[in-house]
Formats: sequence, structure tokens, C-alpha cells
Amino acid sequence: MVHEPTPEEEDARRTHRELARLTKERTSHTNRIGSLLVLHNLRPHVIIGGRDWARWWERNCEQVPPVLRAEIERESARLALVKQQVKAMEAERREGLAGGKHPQVTQLARLRAIGAKGAWVLVKEVFGWRRFANRRELAGCLGLAPTPYASGDSQIEQGISKAGNKRARTMLVELAWSWLRLQPDSALTQWFNRRFAGGGKRMRRVGIVAVARRLAIALWRYLQYGEIPPGALLKPATA
Repeated sequence: MVHEPTPEEEDARRTHRELARLTKERTSHTNRIGSLLVLHNLRPHVIIGGRDWARWWERNCEQVPPVLRAEIERESARLALVKQQVKAMEAERREGLAGGKHPQVTQLARLRAIGAKGAWVLVKEVFGWRRFANRRELAGCLGLAPTPYASGDSQIEQGISKAGNKRARTMLVELAWSWLRLQPDSALTQWFNRRFAGGGKRMRRVGIVAVARRLAIALWRYLQYGEIPPGALLKPATA
């Protein structure tokens, strides 16, 4: 069944989506400036657009022809604007979390290996407004459900469907790797180590998708029923 978000729930997803676009734009501007400088064998020893960038550029800009110099300066101005917008949006999000405006995000971020960014994406994309009757519905929503093919005597497993929410699915795979590293005593990590850790790269890639699916179910139960994943640790409470 298709569940349509309310206008307010849809609007709540704008922040992290815009931040993702701005982050890509910031990287694009940085790479563009670096590529233009390489044309004249200039390789800055400082971070492009960083604290020492203006001083470095002032010392070296005369080595660049005037037209290219103007292009780099325009690119730098766009980079500065993007960084300013990212900083302002991240500060606004932190203030909202500190003020208790997003309790599910705060609850999810209490788990070790789950940061504020990952918790925000999962809550705003899926957990904050979707209601699931069971784990199969959750896996189907995320595109982490298996897709077996059977015809006559032929039976083939085609992997996961990838038909669900791409942003949440990508974030869950990232969090799965963090979970293995930061929650070594959890039941989920131990299950991965028994089944996949001793295999090759392909087996580990298969295994991490399985971890992502199980992690999604564990996080859903944690938010829905308050069940901490077996063996998982919470972050120390801050004063």
C-alpha cells in the first residue's frame, strides 16, 4: 500500500536533501578550482576555500593569466557562498536537535555508530512518518527485500529489489559499516563475523547489505517499541 506523506512531513525532508546537494556542489567547486590551477602547475598546499586559501591565492594569483584568474575568483565566490549556506543550515539543524524539536532523531542518535546526520535522514525519509506492520513491509519500503526468480525447475536469487527509498538505503549501508566497527559486541556484528567476515570482498559486500537490512529492522523496533538492539551500546549521556 502506498502511504503519502502530509505536506508537513514532505517539507521536513527538504533540509537534508538540500544539504546533500550543497555538499556535492561544494566538492564540485573545489575540484574545479584545483583543476584550473593545475593548468599552470599550481598545486595549493592549503585547503581550497579554507581558512588559509585567501592568503595563498593573493600570493600566487599573478602566476595565472587574467581571464583564468577572474574565472577562479568567480568560482571561489560561489564556493564561499555554498559553504556559508551549508554552515547556516547545519547550525539550524543542531539548534533544532538541542531544543528537542526532533525527538526521534535524538533517540536514534543515542546509539553508538549512529550520528545526527544518519539519524536525521532515516527519521525524515522513513521512520518519522511511515507505519509498518512487520519487518517485510519495512524491507520492501527500503528496497532491501530479496527478489527470487522461479520458472519451472529454475530458481535464481536476483539480489535485493532496490525499489525503495534510495537515500535511506544508501545511508543504511554506510551505517552498517560503522556499526561493525563501533558496535563490535552487538549480536548483529557477531552474526556478520560468523557468516561473512572470513570470505572475500564479494561475500563481505553481500554481507553488509544483509547487515543493513537487519539494522533497519533493529532501528525500527528501537524507535517503535524502545527495544535496544541486542548487545548494542548507547552513547554516554552528556551533561
